[in-house]
Amino acid sequence: MSLAVFFLASMAPAEEPIDVWPDLAPGETTRSVGQALPPRPSGKENVTRIAGITRPTLQVYRAENPNGTGVVILPGGGFSYVVPDLEGSEAAEWLNSLGVTAFVLNYRTKNDPAQVGWRRPVQDIQRAMAVLRSQAEHWKLKPDRIGLLGFSAGGQVAARFMSDPTTLSYDRVDSIDGVDPRPDFAMLVYPWRMYDAATDGFVDGIDVPATAPPTFLVHTHDDNSTALGTVLYYMQLKKHNIASELHVFGNGGHGYGIRPVEGSLISTWPSQAANFLQSQSFVE
Repeated sequence: MSLAVFFLASMAPAEEPIDVWPDLAPGETTRSVGQALPPRPSGKENVTRIAGITRPTLQVYRAENPNGTGVVILPGGGFSYVVPDLEGSEAAEWLNSLGVTAFVLNYRTKNDPAQVGWRRPVQDIQRAMAVLRSQAEHWKLKPDRIGLLGFSAGGQVAARFMSDPTTLSYDRVDSIDGVDPRPDFAMLVYPWRMYDAATDGFVDGIDVPATAPPTFLVHTHDDNSTALGTVLYYMQLKKHNIASELHVFGNGGHGYGIRPVEGSLISTWPSQAANFLQSQSFVE
C-alpha cells in the first residue's frame, strides 16, 4: 500500500485502551477520556479532536508481524485537544507495516487557559513509557526498542520530556515509577514552538542532553510554527555526536500527519523515517 493512501485505509482493530495511571492522574479530581469536539466548518476533513481529557490512555495497535519494537505516538492539538487519527491511528498503521507495535497516547488536555499546557502531558508520557517498559514481555516488545513519535504539540512534549527523562515530574505512585522511562529513539514531526525568537534559542524547558536517543526530525520551511527549533535540536544532537537526521521540506505547512499535501513532497517523510529506523536496527 502506498504512503499516499494509508489514511484512506480502514484502521486495524484496536484493543481496549491501557490506563496510564492506576487511579486519578496527578492533580486531577475526575477521570474522563474526553469528548469529541464538533467538526470544524472548514479545514482538514476527517480529523477528530478530543478535548477534556483527565484520564490519559494508550490505544494499542499491534503489528501483524511484530519485530519487538514499540512506539508511543503523541498527537498534536495545541494542548487544548488531541488528534488521535490524523496524528495517531494513521501513523500507527504505517508503523504496523514496519512490524512496529504502536501505542497512541491521548494525554491530558488543557481545560483552563491559565494552565501550563505541556506540564501534564509530560507527566503522562513519562508514566506511559515506564508502564510499557514494565509490561514489555506482555506486549512482545524488546525493552531496549521502545521509542517516541511526536507530532506538533506532541513533538514539543517529547522534546521537553527527553530534556530530563529520568527525574520524576510527579510524586511516585508505585513500583512502575522505578522503571527507566527513557526512549530508545525518537521521531519529532513538525514539533510546535520550540524556538524562542527573543533569545534565538530554545524556549524554556527544552534542552538536548548528551544522553538523548537517536532522533529523526521533520519540518517544512513554510510552517508558521517555524523550523528553527527543529534545526536547533538537530544542531545539538550533532554536537553530541548522536545519530540523527533532519529533513526540512520547502513546503507542506503544518498538521499533515502522514497525509499528502498537494504540490509538496512532504508525504515522503515516512519512507525517510523508515530508512533511519532501519539504519539504527529498530526495524528490519
